Amino acid sequence: MSHDAFSVLDSTKLSAFHRKVTVLSAAGMFLDGYDITVIAVALPTVAKQWHLSSLMTGALTASAVIGMFFGALVFGRLTDRLGRKKMYLVNLLGFVVFAVLAAVAQDAWQLLICRFLLGLAIGADYTISTSLLAEYAPAKRRGSLMCRLGATWFIGAACTYVFALILVPFAGEHTWRIMLVLGAVFALIVLWMRRSIPESPRWLASNGHTEQARAVLTDLGDTQSVLATAHTGHRTPWRTLLTMPLLRMTFFCCGFWFMYTLAYYGITLYTPTILKQVTSSTTGIYAGSLIIALVGVVGAFTGASLVDRVGRRPLLIIGFAGMLVALTVLALLREPGLAALVALLGIAVLFANSGPGIVNLVYPSEVFPTSVRATANGLGTAVSRVGAITGTLLLPTLINAWGLHNVLWIFVIAGAIGLAIAITLAPETKGRTLEELTESPSRTPESDAVAR
Repeated sequence: MSHDAFSVLDSTKLSAFHRKVTVLSAAGMFLDGYDITVIAVALPTVAKQWHLSSLMTGALTASAVIGMFFGALVFGRLTDRLGRKKMYLVNLLGFVVFAVLAAVAQDAWQLLICRFLLGLAIGADYTISTSLLAEYAPAKRRGSLMCRLGATWFIGAACTYVFALILVPFAGEHTWRIMLVLGAVFALIVLWMRRSIPESPRWLASNGHTEQARAVLTDLGDTQSVLATAHTGHRTPWRTLLTMPLLRMTFFCCGFWFMYTLAYYGITLYTPTILKQVTSSTTGIYAGSLIIALVGVVGAFTGASLVDRVGRRPLLIIGFAGMLVALTVLALLREPGLAALVALLGIAVLFANSGPGIVNLVYPSEVFPTSVRATANGLGTAVSRVGAITGTLLLPTLINAWGLHNVLWIFVIAGAIGLAIAITLAPETKGRTLEELTESPSRTPESDAVAR
């Protein structure tokens, strides 16, 4: 594929269309963060109402994340086979239907099943939104636009606590049900607005639909006919992700993302539960959770503003290093007060979100070719969900058995391994077109440094 084939997309100037794709993809990520985190608000209420055991509490919290594992794997591959646009619309139907069903659940098992099905849709959106935006975004602005997806996820997560603080005085124990319905309404609005987004011309060209790809590019202002050299369409087996030269990048993306989610989800989905260890004030618990979430939003937008200037690799390394230091200090404190707990968790989330929490959506979309881009996103998302499932499923039981400060050492170890992976394997990809990046998937950090 000629590097000039998609020059209209790789222009450094952002068009109204670029902004539209970014906003509608980010809207999906907002819903991801919102719907995932609602369980943190629901948990104290349903655990008391339904007399949940520690095991069921963990299963209920992990159910949506388990759904994400399967949703990312299945729909990632389908997105490469059937196209970005079809899945871009279909997956939002899942947000609407399963959020409403979860809102009317009458026992823990009903809620668990509905949360699992909602997780399928959330996992699908990770692969679809990131792949579509990466294939439309200008090369020199791609990092910041895609990092805004991650930042919007954290805004969605923070909004759960904002809504909780607003609704609890009026709705009481039904707050989480109302919040799920509100998420379904928002998903329906986004679904309607996504109809106007055309299929990715990169996907069309890679699958042999040259004329359709040219038509999309023409509508976007392209005046060149340079798709004659486009690939004639062939299916790339998913197994290529597990063979050289792509294996190195597969291990890198899956490895650092796994370590990040192991620590991050264990902290954020149980923030109210963790804070409950040191205070009995409901307002204090939700206010502290909101502070931590908002600090995370600041971290994400800080990283998004720097990613195309300082690069992906420095952000990833600094993010893991900062998270590691904050969690180590917290683990060494035997009995932290509420202020210390909120401050140190906030610092950990600040660094995590400014690095691995946003570049996890960038790297898989940049270092893999179009034919397996969504599949690679799906695999990375699925493996990362294993880390998230481990953190969420086991945390209540481990806290009861070992105590909070001992459990925190698991997160410290995850941060240390993530930092080691980042230092040894992270490439630098800023400013390059997708075609330039995927022509040399066997790059190393050292060769990138020489190239710069």
